[in-house]
Amino acid sequence: MTELKQLPAKKTIALVAHDHKKDELLDWVKRHRNILVQHHLIATGTTGKLISESLDVEVARVLSGPLGGDQQLGAMIAEEKINMVIFFWDPMESQPHDSDVKAFLRLCVVWNIPTASNSASADFLITSKYMDENHSVALPDYKTYLNRNIKKGI
Repeated sequence: MTELKQLPAKKTIALVAHDHKKDELLDWVKRHRNILVQHHLIATGTTGKLISESLDVEVARVLSGPLGGDQQLGAMIAEEKINMVIFFWDPMESQPHDSDVKAFLRLCVVWNIPTASNSASADFLITSKYMDENHSVALPDYKTYLNRNIKKGI
């Protein structure tokens, strides 16, 4: 039987954007302000400051992505403290913290977190009928992985 986890009606939404995508994310959050202000917002350093100023709302902030913010958000995902991720990442430019970004996005998939990477997918998520209600999602079963036979010396 698949274990379920509850996404609450008032979600904790992580908002992240690479430098060349910050303006795009700011435009997006302004368009969806009425929805976003009904939820808990958390963001990486500069992005959080810009969103807070733009929307005139409180945004919890972690460190800047390259300084560990992506890893902080990843830990929060593993601890089931984040319910949704909007991450406008730049596919055209290498980032100094690409390995952190990859690990963060991997955790979104590992823990079955609704994730958007551009304005079109973010529009679909934010306007979903599940946005403002409790919603059950499957919690992946990693028992086989955790109980695998690990041979010493390999």
